[in-house]
Amino acid sequence: MSATPVAIRTLRWMVRDTFRQSLASRLFWVMLGITALCTLLALSTTVTGTDDREKHPYELPLYLPRGQAAEGIAAPQGAVTLGFGMVTYPVAKTRADSVRELQVWLAGILADTAGVLLALLWTAGFLPTFLEPHAVAVLLAKPPGRWALLAGKYAGVVAFVGLHATLFVFGTWVGLGVSTGVWDARYWLAVPLLVTNFAVFYSFSAFLAVCTRSTVVSVFGTLLFWVLCWAMNFTHLRLIAAPPEGISAFGSFMVEAGYWFLPKPLDLSGIFFEAVNAHGYASPVPELQAAREKGQFHPELSVLASLAFAFGALLLAAYEFRKMDY
Repeated sequence: MSATPVAIRTLRWMVRDTFRQSLASRLFWVMLGITALCTLLALSTTVTGTDDREKHPYELPLYLPRGQAAEGIAAPQGAVTLGFGMVTYPVAKTRADSVRELQVWLAGILADTAGVLLALLWTAGFLPTFLEPHAVAVLLAKPPGRWALLAGKYAGVVAFVGLHATLFVFGTWVGLGVSTGVWDARYWLAVPLLVTNFAVFYSFSAFLAVCTRSTVVSVFGTLLFWVLCWAMNFTHLRLIAAPPEGISAFGSFMVEAGYWFLPKPLDLSGIFFEAVNAHGYASPVPELQAAREKGQFHPELSVLASLAFAFGALLLAAYEFRKMDY
């Protein structure tokens, strides 16, 4: 029998097994419950104000900060309420901008930072559990190829998180659309960015799982690695925005090399901010905005470099898995 159909069947089986494992551990329902709560929050949102006032032909697109007024400059009109009136604050600029601001907070901050970290925590035990001798011995009796087992498990976890990212974006998008009447399709760009961000860091979690077979090491090692990558990403942007005095050429080179070698969580968040045009009403990291204004922010290269790291980490994990003795 050809090895290719066997490998494909193995990948499919491992993906199904990952979903079965998520149901058995109740993780599937926990993540679905969080999505339901966020969808309820979106449904509880109302935005008052108007976006269709008559504008002067030569009017500049200027708006004052919330709660301020001045002659000749448009002041935001209206209010945003959350939790069925529990929280109220002025609109950002217009009704549509206020809804996009909520989308940035939901997908760009809540899901892309807290959500990805929680997903890494909750799924970190999937691979170490799978790699335990009593769990993997049956599969290795007639092995289709250890690389297929590892790739299938990795793909299953990424598909699991991708499904919940899609459900989260769908639920909150529909909730905000129904409650406010604003349907911004750009919000859906959060799905591939969320999945990419998770997949990159989960590749490192997989490498730790294969090397140590320890859930604890996978959890804390991946979190520390995320902090390291974020700090390196921020340092690189800081050197672009405001280079400190006294830094040596070697120091700058090491930061630059570390930035391009490691994944870039801050850049991935910045791509979403740019995609939904959030700069006028949300507050991204100022250093990222400065790098963009100086023409030194390259989102395509940033994504490709992060994916290259993930591919390399998976290759190392597959090599280590191949050498394991059971």
